[in-house]
Amino acid sequence: MDATATDIFRPAIPPRRTGKPLSLLPFLWISWRDPIQMWSERHFTEPQLHGNSAFGEILVVSHPEGVRHVLTENAANYEKGDLQRRVLGPMLAEGLLLTEGEVWRRARRILAPLFTPAKMATLNARMAEVCQARVAGWSLSARGRVLDIDSEMSGLTFDILSATMFSDELGGEARGFERALNQFLANGARIDPLDVLGAPDWAPRLGRLASFRSARFFEQRVTRLVEARRARIEAGDGAPDDLLSALLLARDENGGPGLSDEEVAANILTFILAGHETTARALGWTLHLLSRQPEHLARLQAEADAFDVSDPKWADALPWTRAVLDETMRLFPPAPTMARKALADDEIGGQPIKAGATVIISPWILQRHSLLWDDPDAFKPERFLPQNRKSIDRYAYIPFSAGPRVCIGAAFAIQEAMIALASILRAAEVEALTTVEPRPVHQITLRSREPMRLRLRARRR
Repeated sequence: MDATATDIFRPAIPPRRTGKPLSLLPFLWISWRDPIQMWSERHFTEPQLHGNSAFGEILVVSHPEGVRHVLTENAANYEKGDLQRRVLGPMLAEGLLLTEGEVWRRARRILAPLFTPAKMATLNARMAEVCQARVAGWSLSARGRVLDIDSEMSGLTFDILSATMFSDELGGEARGFERALNQFLANGARIDPLDVLGAPDWAPRLGRLASFRSARFFEQRVTRLVEARRARIEAGDGAPDDLLSALLLARDENGGPGLSDEEVAANILTFILAGHETTARALGWTLHLLSRQPEHLARLQAEADAFDVSDPKWADALPWTRAVLDETMRLFPPAPTMARKALADDEIGGQPIKAGATVIISPWILQRHSLLWDDPDAFKPERFLPQNRKSIDRYAYIPFSAGPRVCIGAAFAIQEAMIALASILRAAEVEALTTVEPRPVHQITLRSREPMRLRLRARRR
């Protein structure tokens, strides 16, 4: 049954600017407070916008041909910009997300065999066990429970990460990691004006100072975990066969050494931020949207009732579940913006750019662009049903990026989210508490400005 024009849901979004380009001080303020508010209506109606600012040449690319050029066809000419390294570098400097050149290529060669679909399929049953345990812990009744969905999804995806990557050696620490991550994203991951202005690293950043303890918590806990596992492996002490051991044992197929303990630790922190956190946000937004759309909720519950993770083709039996998840990530991309720096002169969409220019590709814009999507701000999961999906350009929908630097954990994240949704909706009704819509805010990932709270009731059978 197709939705009619009267019951299509359009979630709230921040108002879009209609005036002149931002001057320096408003730009710095919005960049620090919430970068998603800097985009104007023109960004969502024009294929690309070019300009010069106090920070140099900038091109915002929002058409598939240009995205393909930057991320795939001429990807070697574009590297992650200095700003991203300044913001995330204190935690993730040696991880796959931020490294460049041969350092990145070597790490990607080493890590890629650990994240093949076949390898990820071996984790299905364990993911399902963790999800079922989390849902059982809610002790749902007919009266229902009001849950902080952001917090619960963070706990769930952390439990999955702990179980699959660390054999539960981080079990019981979900709350500590969640608190540290929230503090880091709310403070240390903000775009500081000093970073935008290119101030030297020794100049103190208020956000970095405020998040110092959280960053140290992550570094110390993960470093201890890596050192302890390395010692078990070297002592032949029956180290678990999980992703952490695989990271420590992996070797470069070109004959070089494996990853150092520092590189392993940085990549674990990368998986936490780029994997656990982004999947938690996708699940939270999905449950919010389902609470507003009972007919889609019913479709997913019907699929969940027949869900059998032991079936090798279980994912094929969840077409609406996958479609709802994809439509959620279209509207609320976990990573809303990507920036690249041109290493040499180039031309994109007929626009010449100089070496050093900043090229911005924003899934938040691209995936809501009026030239690419029908009714772009509406929640219409049928767009992503198998019979419709082929009409979507590969470079119009990029929640996991694209090209050589496509997210290495995409298969992990998709199967994790689908299993989690099926496990939750098999057991629960999902109800909104208010008609007030949560507002998205860009804090590296796309979060809700206020905690999302929903009522979950035990389903009647």
